[in-house]
Amino acid sequence: MSKELEEGDLLQISPSGYHIALRVGFAFPLAEINAFPAGWIDHYTQQRFMLFDPIIRWVYSNTGAIRWSECPLEDPRKVLGQAATFGLRFGVAISCFDGNAEGQRSFGSFARSDREFTDPEIKALTAYVSYRHMEMAPPTNLTRAELEALGMVKQGMRLKQIAFEIGVTEGAVKQRLKNAKLKLHAQTSAQAATRAHEFGLI
Repeated sequence: MSKELEEGDLLQISPSGYHIALRVGFAFPLAEINAFPAGWIDHYTQQRFMLFDPIIRWVYSNTGAIRWSECPLEDPRKVLGQAATFGLRFGVAISCFDGNAEGQRSFGSFARSDREFTDPEIKALTAYVSYRHMEMAPPTNLTRAELEALGMVKQGMRLKQIAFEIGVTEGAVKQRLKNAKLKLHAQTSAQAATRAHEFGLI
C-alpha cells in the first residue's frame, strides 16, 4: 500500500486545515496531527463540541469517507455551521478500521473554504489515512529481549539498572531499545514503552 500523498500535499488539498488521529483506542490516539486554524481549535475546545460533533460521531461508527455536507447525523449544536465561520465550509471525513483486536481505528477530517472535495481528492486522502493507520499497527517483530527492556523502562528503571538486572552491558540495552524505537515508530524509549503497553505487548 502506498500513502501516495506527502504531508506537504495535505494542505494543498485541504487548505483550511485538517485533523488526523491514528490508532484511537479507548481514549487517546497513538499519534495525532491537528492542523486546523488555532481559532477554531480554541472555539471547538471551549464549546466542548467533540461531544456533539456529527462528524466525530460518524467516524466512530462508520468506515470509509463522507463529505460533511452529506453526513446524515443531526447537528443540534450547529458545529458544522460554526466551522464555516472559521473558513471550514466544505469538508470530508475519513475513517478506517482493520478489525484489530484492540478496536483501534484511525480517522481524518479535512476542510476547504472554496468548494467540495473531488472524488479523486477523497480517494487520495483515504489512501493516506489508511496507509498511516497500517503504519502505526503493532509490530510483530519485537524480540523477547527488546520487550523485556521496554517493560523495565515502563517500570521507571534506568539503563544501568536494566543492564544489571538482565546481566548484559549498557550498550546491549541501548541497542535493544534503539531497535524497539524503530519498530514502534517512537522518538524516545519512554514513548516506545508506552506504545508497547498500549498494544498489549508488555
